[in-house]
Amino acid sequence: MTIAITGSSGLIGSALVHALSAEGHVIKHLVRRDARNEADISWNPTRGEIDATRLNGVDAVINLAGEKLDQRWTSGVKREIRDSRVQGTLLLSRTLASLSIRPSVMVSGSAIGIYGDRGDEQLDESSALGDGFLASVCREWEGATKLAEESGVRVVHSRTGIVLANEGGALRRMATPFQFGVGGRLGSGKQWMSWIALADVVGAIRHMLVHETMRGPVNLVAPNPVRNEEMTHALSRELHRPAFFPVPRLVLKLVLGEMADKAVLASQRVVPKALESAGYAFALPRLEQALASIL
Repeated sequence: MTIAITGSSGLIGSALVHALSAEGHVIKHLVRRDARNEADISWNPTRGEIDATRLNGVDAVINLAGEKLDQRWTSGVKREIRDSRVQGTLLLSRTLASLSIRPSVMVSGSAIGIYGDRGDEQLDESSALGDGFLASVCREWEGATKLAEESGVRVVHSRTGIVLANEGGALRRMATPFQFGVGGRLGSGKQWMSWIALADVVGAIRHMLVHETMRGPVNLVAPNPVRNEEMTHALSRELHRPAFFPVPRLVLKLVLGEMADKAVLASQRVVPKALESAGYAFALPRLEQALASIL
């Protein structure tokens, strides 16, 4: 297939490009600069600009672009988090709908933040959506694909959890304190963490591309979520480092502001019902197995 990808230089995008290219697929990168070669498609979501002619005849689109969440949420950062997702997806969706030869499928990013902070409640794709900043952003983000869907493109919303990878992301940030001997649980440690290994992110997105029954929201998480205290102990064992230094909620609030309560300490016990129903077999379904493989 010829596959166009936004956010292709990020953690997930880079892994997808490597895996899909190795299988012989042709990758087109949507880039926020002038195109330098045949693999580039220039776009600028802020200005509403995109080289639509280069998207004609593309078989699939994977939309991963968005400002990073792991930073202090000032009003300006929150606006960029929202706009980078919603404006880019709206532009892409409108453009795909206008093409004479449209892609058959669009896998568009979303996040389990759409469920909000839900305590011990088990959440699948049929669960009610939550409240708060992240839930609001994700609702708009998913809604921005409407034009593409109405034009006949099969749209899948990949509601991604905490991605574990040796290349960076959440795992590296979690592991760093342990490497200095000061690791520990965050807050009470009772909050649920719905994680997924990068290898399964890539495998699941490939599954979404080729299985025509998959559409709408799909939870991109492993089938075995854990509490933060379980994650802490697993990291401690795998890294052979102590876990004696819990980080109180107040300290997290002082350092991270709103992000502490709305993301780091939020409890989301999410399961991948749609993926399992579609026959996807996880390579790394359990945390200990995933950490051993990754680290």
